[in-house]
Amino acid sequence: MYYYKFRVYYDEVEDFVRDVEILANDNFESFHKLLYDCIGLKGNEFAAFSICDPKWNKQKEITLMDTSDDEITEEPEYDDMDEYSTKSHLPTFVMSESILKDFISDPHQHIMYEYDFMNPKVFYIELQKVLQTDDPKGFPRCTFKAMEMPVSVNDADLPTPEDLLLEEEEDEPEDDNLFGDVYDEEDFSDLNDFQDY
Repeated sequence: MYYYKFRVYYDEVEDFVRDVEILANDNFESFHKLLYDCIGLKGNEFAAFSICDPKWNKQKEITLMDTSDDEITEEPEYDDMDEYSTKSHLPTFVMSESILKDFISDPHQHIMYEYDFMNPKVFYIELQKVLQTDDPKGFPRCTFKAMEMPVSVNDADLPTPEDLLLEEEEDEPEDDNLFGDVYDEEDFSDLNDFQDY
């Protein structure tokens, strides 16, 4: 039985590396879960793999869920010369139905892993070796880690409105005299007297 050894890079963090190993007959959903765990991603955002050529040009896309619209009966027409066209020319597949060995065609296969399209994180994956094992237990696995993902603010870290209200109450001074000025109340006794001019 064969397994793949991949190296994962992330350009946003210097020296960020993950080495992962996964069986050749495993699917991309398992690969996604392995990366999610060993990279230290938070949340449960949309993710996709792109099978790339040696220059990192995308050839195929493998998404976490089926993004095709079953209600569309005819493919919309687009102008091929329009650089802003929304048409995707990439064949699209679903992770749970896509086996790794069916997509690996290069001994140094390049793959992009994109996570969270609202706050994009792009990881570059390169096949290092194809190896053989007699014991499939323990796969998939992470065999090496260097550097961690930066901590990002997520909804769980944000204070609730109740927390903010409590902070305001704690910050309020007990004395109405905010500046600590000393004054004589008799000096202001005439302020409430209105005179007609």
